[in-house]
Amino acid sequence: MRVAVLFSGGKDSTYAVHLAERSGDEVTHLVTIRPTRSDSWMFHTVNLHLTPLLAEAVGKRLVTAPTCGVKEKELPALEEILKSLDIEGIVTGAITSTYQRSRVDTICRKLGMVHVAPLWGRDPKKVLEEELSAGMEIILTAVAAAGLEKGWLGMRLDEKAEGELGRLSERYGFNICGEGGEYESLVLDAPWYSSRLEILDADTDWDGSSGTYNVKQAILRPKIHKKG
Repeated sequence: MRVAVLFSGGKDSTYAVHLAERSGDEVTHLVTIRPTRSDSWMFHTVNLHLTPLLAEAVGKRLVTAPTCGVKEKELPALEEILKSLDIEGIVTGAITSTYQRSRVDTICRKLGMVHVAPLWGRDPKKVLEEELSAGMEIILTAVAAAGLEKGWLGMRLDEKAEGELGRLSERYGFNICGEGGEYESLVLDAPWYSSRLEILDADTDWDGSSGTYNVKQAILRPKIHKKG
């Protein structure tokens, strides 16, 4: 089946690209919707300017469109892009968000497409473990939950950080995969990338309870293949 993937550069959408291809679907496009405000209910907002580089690393064509970011008014942008593509379905990285899934389902019914959500309904802890086991190099780019302090911004999500994130999610009751907006992420590298994203310059914004890690400059670097 020919599909596009709703893509932000975060861990769940990046992993969804991999799972779609592994299942035999042909991923023809990555689709990035860019909200004009930071409190979008539907779409990722941080560091979306990096998606062209990430699409190049993944080897996929990228299509993008702006949207207002206002609840229930930001969906037409996605619908218009999907209508323009020669595809049979859209893939998302949704895990537990019924808000996001139901709205993509509605668009797909209208357009006669299939919504593929390979992570849907799975244990978020298991999903995160699987993403790390798959070899994805993930950093946190936004935090907005009790227990997640400024020091998490820009932190690499390795096995040690995963364990601490798990403890904090249990203590404070947030989703360990960040699907409720508790945090956002960026995938710098994965086994299915042809090159890796290297951050050259970044800064952080912190308001005392939430913040973002803003990448100012980044490039793609060739991977170094060790002779063995």
